[in-house]
Amino acid sequence: MTVEILEVDRLECRFVDHDWSFAEERSAMIERHWEERRRANPALYDGLVLLACRASRETDEDGARILRMSLFKTRFSRFLAWRDLGWPDKSIYNCFSMPAVRARDGAYLLGEMGPSHSYAGQLYFPCGTPDPSDIVADGRVDLAGSLARELAEETGLDAAEARAAATWTVVFDRQIVACVKRLDFDAPSQALADKVKAFLATEREPELADAHMISSPKALSDARLPAFMSVYLMRALGGADEISRSAG
Repeated sequence: MTVEILEVDRLECRFVDHDWSFAEERSAMIERHWEERRRANPALYDGLVLLACRASRETDEDGARILRMSLFKTRFSRFLAWRDLGWPDKSIYNCFSMPAVRARDGAYLLGEMGPSHSYAGQLYFPCGTPDPSDIVADGRVDLAGSLARELAEETGLDAAEARAAATWTVVFDRQIVACVKRLDFDAPSQALADKVKAFLATEREPELADAHMISSPKALSDARLPAFMSVYLMRALGGADEISRSAG
């Protein structure tokens, strides 16, 4: 399976109504799966999340590269069953935004997902599945706002204190569409890591178990890194202009 990475100038995301046939036709299975997952991890919460029923790459009349997405509401239990079954409905996408926090010395911040997370133990940029709070008044889904919120909630860092890249880097991995915005903080890596760890120590139930800084492609062999994270970091740390890799 190929993991693809590209740059876009902007995201255009709209909220739409969508009848998800997978959720309707397999409701009994979804309920059983949810009960099993809840028994293993009682901290899981069946709230509303946003998934995409459209994700298309287009070029505007002015030459701008655009990723257009249509997102709809569904329960987390439905998303989780779809994900755990290996994305059986290929018309749906898990689209989300992520901040690639980079220190002054070029190291990137990774969060280790806490035990209450459905991806417990894995290493990610701070992020979360978008939810209805990301729908703004005109029906637009604000993934940039989602990025800033998740960064603050998970690490205590303020996106406004960083210099944001002009473009988005989008990583396509099967049904995953990860929209990454690089945020450059004017602080050394150790200071950033210490700040995040101090924040986590104040949280009663932190979303992250730990914070790590990565500065070398040698660290990308860590099995806790999902394929799309490894692909992004390989290009970011190795300096390749384009990368596509086969993931097994």
